[in-house]
Amino acid sequence: LAGVTLGTAIGVLPGLGPALTIALLLPITFKVDPTAAFILFAGIYYGAMYGGSTTSILLNTPGESATIVTALEGNKMARAGRGGAALSTSAIGSFVAGTIGTLGITFLAPVVVDLALAFGPADYFALMVLAFVTVSAVLGSSAIRGLTALFIGLILGFVGVDLQTGQPRFTFGVLELLDGINVIVVAVGLFAVGETLYVASRYRYGRDEIVPLKGSIWMTREEWARSWKPWLRGTAIGFPIGALPAGGAEIPTFLSYYTEKKLSKYPEEFGKGAIEGVAGPEAANNASAAGVLVPMLTLGLPTSATAAIMLSAFTSYGINPGPLLFQTQANLVWGLIASLFIGN
Repeated sequence: LAGVTLGTAIGVLPGLGPALTIALLLPITFKVDPTAAFILFAGIYYGAMYGGSTTSILLNTPGESATIVTALEGNKMARAGRGGAALSTSAIGSFVAGTIGTLGITFLAPVVVDLALAFGPADYFALMVLAFVTVSAVLGSSAIRGLTALFIGLILGFVGVDLQTGQPRFTFGVLELLDGINVIVVAVGLFAVGETLYVASRYRYGRDEIVPLKGSIWMTREEWARSWKPWLRGTAIGFPIGALPAGGAEIPTFLSYYTEKKLSKYPEEFGKGAIEGVAGPEAANNASAAGVLVPMLTLGLPTSATAAIMLSAFTSYGINPGPLLFQTQANLVWGLIASLFIGN
């Protein structure tokens, strides 16, 4: 209860992620039973993955890098008076994806790990090319603008120490740039700062406009019909990519958005507030959070910053995550998995 509540609040606040929160709470490992500590950490992780959608939809300000895509359609829906439906499809999609993802951890962990281990350099290269093509295709009607934005993003991504050679890149002698440029900082800069400046520039232009809700605060029958397939497709995309090293939540959310844009019966609504553009990516980011826990528990392999910090908590308890964890720490693993269902 404490983990999910705190995680949801952290997800809502831009720039604060689950990794930072868990890092700040690591000292509790000296006093708290390991099962209780990991249930708290997992609750924070799941809560943060959901919480980021609230500000993305209502304020056009992603609380998490995984909810950048949600802002594209979710905020347009809110401005059209359908913020309630956008929040509903986000919440239900997160629940559906989180539940299926947790079932995936329970039953598919060995299979997914075998698949992840089978990925070689060529497969990772193909996955990255697919992600790049997807990102450039998603962002607007102009491929040139999409590719330009992609290359600017790549240049920002290159800043910092190269993980392969240990050489600094594009740091220009500035020590602070050795850590690289955090994707959350970029996302908050692009969305939140822009939105803040826009609101500030309209300060003397009259009273704030409150967008009235149109129709029911709940999803309509048509919105349910348009959401359930994106929830399932988003889960199918998010879970396996989350289990891959360097998969993360950003790639599956963009892939899900692109897939829904291609498969939708209402492609003209994309960019103006299509509910599929909220349902799919939200399911993908929650499913990827479940996917991240698979290699961490079964191989001791962290595939995200949050998983890496949780791994350091395992070592502080003297527990070695890996293939033997399910035998040596069965109470911890199955207690953690059961807590995911309840937290979700």
